[in-house]
Amino acid sequence: MRFLAALIALALVAAACGSTDETATTTGRGQTTSTGPTSTTTDTGTRTEVFTPGEVVRVDLPRMTPELTEADIAAVVGADTAFGLDLFEVVAGDENLMVSPYSVATALSMLYPGARGTTAEEIAEVMHLAVDDATLHAVRNYIDTALATLPPPMPPVGDTEDTREPFTIRPANSAWGQGGYSFLDEYLAVLAANYGAGLRLLDFIGDPEGSRVIINQWVEDTTEDRIKDLLPEDSISDMTRLVLVNAIWFKANWFHQFDPALTNPGQFTLLDGTKVQVPLMHNSLRTGYADTDLFEAVRLPYMGDAEMVVLLPKDGTPVALAAKLSPSDLRIEWGDFQVELTLPPFEFDAEIDLKKALQTLGIRAAFKPPFTGADDEADLTGITAARELFVSDAFHKTFIALDEEGTEAAAATAIVINVTSKPGSATFAADRPFLFWIEHSPTGEILFLGQVTTPA
Repeated sequence: MRFLAALIALALVAAACGSTDETATTTGRGQTTSTGPTSTTTDTGTRTEVFTPGEVVRVDLPRMTPELTEADIAAVVGADTAFGLDLFEVVAGDENLMVSPYSVATALSMLYPGARGTTAEEIAEVMHLAVDDATLHAVRNYIDTALATLPPPMPPVGDTEDTREPFTIRPANSAWGQGGYSFLDEYLAVLAANYGAGLRLLDFIGDPEGSRVIINQWVEDTTEDRIKDLLPEDSISDMTRLVLVNAIWFKANWFHQFDPALTNPGQFTLLDGTKVQVPLMHNSLRTGYADTDLFEAVRLPYMGDAEMVVLLPKDGTPVALAAKLSPSDLRIEWGDFQVELTLPPFEFDAEIDLKKALQTLGIRAAFKPPFTGADDEADLTGITAARELFVSDAFHKTFIALDEEGTEAAAATAIVINVTSKPGSATFAADRPFLFWIEHSPTGEILFLGQVTTPA
């Protein structure tokens, strides 16, 4: 664990530097808005407001400098690990797959302060939250600050010239809201103080497609073009009011790099037992190794504050192994070994149906449009006072490329929040012959079908 005091000091420096969003001026509501020409007028049903698409509005608060204990941090990290294992189990099949527990958990944490009642309870249960709300958001802030902090230089290996590139992790959060919509200042304060996410105004009502393109471009820029089209066509509509996004880009060289001259064709056994020829990298390095009842594991350090752990199941598939693991199983007791390592280079991108996965795990109320105000429907009244918002969709994409030099990886998560359509008015008078049926709601089975031509 890094010294907490040092990271808090670094966070203080970051807070003193201020936001990188845009030049800002204070408004009368205690918010700040970027300067520049206004170009769009939107009537949201509550007020008409002129704004510039891309303009940044945030409650006038610096990013927090959290005071936390190691137990606080360990509780949230452990919860993220448990959530990540759960998520992997419900989305993994037979294909190459990678998810980012950090990215999805961060995006859900940005949604969580706006949730109330059953909606909040389900999110907390699925995320395995065991800390209070203030601690959760403070730890998120701490983790982002720690990720963005450059590690100290690593010593060279041997007497050869060190050509390894510096280690980089780039986390970023953003919130994209409908200009003129009545977001609660308390909610915006949590995003600003803990996630560094100023509210960026867009015109979802007047230009949903243009708004989608702007958000996707931000994700591409943040991930060095590795995550493209996070929000697919038609994912944003004129009913969208808020989109919460987390993105992360990672690139690091191995501490012990592989010699490309030693990479040779070799056999790789597929899940069905078929053997195929693939390139295999080879290295001999002194590192951590473990042999347990469930798996063998090797620790591959990068040039910086990160490492890859490769787990080889003793029996069954990687998905079956993940289903057996708990966060405590991942706190591996490493032995000091000289490891003769064989590892294939690989590159792939992946996309999961995050909405379906979250519903499978138990986050259901958030996705139910509020019509009656029942407890099992979305309650996001921590975002806006009216109970009219719900999560319409959620998206997650990842990318990874691994070779002799190191690893590049990226991930992005988006949570799309829409407003419920207000019911129209109608008059229905059954004052002439009519048809009717009675159906079984869970199945849709029609139990009775009839007509009335002469009321008794």
